[in-house]
Amino acid sequence: MKPRRWDIVLYELAESQVGYFTTAQASDAGLHPVRLVQLERSGDIERVSRGVYRLTRYPLSPFGQYMEASLWPQVRRPDVRGTISYESALALYNISNVNPSKVHITLPPEMRIRRKPPAQLVLHYAHLDPGDIQIVEGIPVTTAERTIRDVHSAHLGSELVQQSVEDARRTGYLSRDQAKQLARELLDGKKS
Repeated sequence: MKPRRWDIVLYELAESQVGYFTTAQASDAGLHPVRLVQLERSGDIERVSRGVYRLTRYPLSPFGQYMEASLWPQVRRPDVRGTISYESALALYNISNVNPSKVHITLPPEMRIRRKPPAQLVLHYAHLDPGDIQIVEGIPVTTAERTIRDVHSAHLGSELVQQSVEDARRTGYLSRDQAKQLARELLDGKKS
């Protein structure tokens, strides 16, 4: 039996993105938008937000909401992905007791979104150097060091910032020197 071509194409697309893909990515891979509608109606894919889909046969991931948020900007700009940041990055790394109700993403400052973002997203704008980003489960996330600096500047609270530094050091997301530097700069030298 000959394999279905759309099945192979979508699975390859979604494999590195925890089962998610965008309309633009599917189009670049040769799938016509009408075919996406047919696949959604048949239950092979599901639309999770405007322009973002999930392959229903792909196992659900605890990181799905982060991938969806990261891909959301591609609806209008296929070359741009959001980077998970601020409290959401802390939660993704599991450093601190932060439990954000929304997903925070950072976009380049020159990218302005005219449409209303989904209710579950908080948009931030900043230049991120390549060294400020790492990939976790296929999702771009600000590094622990950048994340801690960001949440400190957003006035998260010194106890949670201190906990983030300590947890990041304990779990290996920060080196000993990075943790000491952050404690000196952000916490007036409190132990880390």
